[in-house]
Amino acid sequence: METIQSIASSLLADGKGVLAADQSAGTIGRQMEAIDVEPSAENRRRYRELLFTTPDIEKYVSGVILHDSTIRNTASDGIAFVDLLLGKGIVPIIKVDKGTVEHQGFPGEVVTQGLDDLGERVEEYYSMGARAAKWRAVFNIGKDYPTDANIELDCLTLARYAAIAQSHNMVPIVEPEVIFKGGHDLARAEEVTTRVQTVLFEKLNEQRVDLTGIILKSNFVLAGSEYPEQTNAEDVAVTTIRTFKEAVPEALPGIVFLSGGQTPERSTANLNAVSKINEGLPWKLTFSFSRGLEKPAQEAWRGDDTNKAKAQRALAERLRLNSLALRGEYNEEME
Repeated sequence: METIQSIASSLLADGKGVLAADQSAGTIGRQMEAIDVEPSAENRRRYRELLFTTPDIEKYVSGVILHDSTIRNTASDGIAFVDLLLGKGIVPIIKVDKGTVEHQGFPGEVVTQGLDDLGERVEEYYSMGARAAKWRAVFNIGKDYPTDANIELDCLTLARYAAIAQSHNMVPIVEPEVIFKGGHDLARAEEVTTRVQTVLFEKLNEQRVDLTGIILKSNFVLAGSEYPEQTNAEDVAVTTIRTFKEAVPEALPGIVFLSGGQTPERSTANLNAVSKINEGLPWKLTFSFSRGLEKPAQEAWRGDDTNKAKAQRALAERLRLNSLALRGEYNEEME
């Protein structure tokens, strides 16, 4: 019998990660414009088909996160994207939050919306073949934020989402992303990430969420993108693992990392460093990258189907390198 625990376990399969292909129309549109491709609905569909039909993608991918428009879409031969993924043994995951809005009265902070009608939407997505969901909260770091009020509100919302998802036999992926952009140092990033994750699990327990059927999607802990001294991979690994030991309950089956604006190479190097000191931890650790996997494929494709095979090779190679990183066997000379 399929359970949330068995679904979570399949998403955390050894050597595999999760492809986050759930960009909104606006986000993927900007990415397409950067490679001189018209951001039309058809081009978005063609691009997603390129990703999902990459030969042997199932060797490295356990699940794919989809946007609402993608889960309803089909490949050029008429096969639904969900069925295409299921046929490869890949778990369809659906992004269910509806993005962020300004947190009124809290300058520099945002809150995630989408709880209204979430139960009905999750039920529909389950009927379409999705077996896991994802909800992202965003925590910016500034001089006066994140505030306790912002953290409490967004973590409570994450917990309510998780409870609703589990009530429909869907594995919730909870993503409390502490944003990489900013001038903060490593110590500040660790402080905020630890605080956010501690509050999140307090709220999950209060809302009676079953932690054995949930996955945390976490940022790496590293100094902000505008801080003069960028964090090396070894320090990222030590700080990130220390954060997890402080904040994450052992009952949780696993944690997947987001790339969060880092280059593909840096994301993989950080994953490799974490994997090297992962021994003995209670959680499975893997990746759930978007741009950290897709950027090379986008640059190879550039909207031209004659480049499709080249783009798919670029994606497959990025996936292979991250699979090696999960065993601590990646080095920068492989790039």
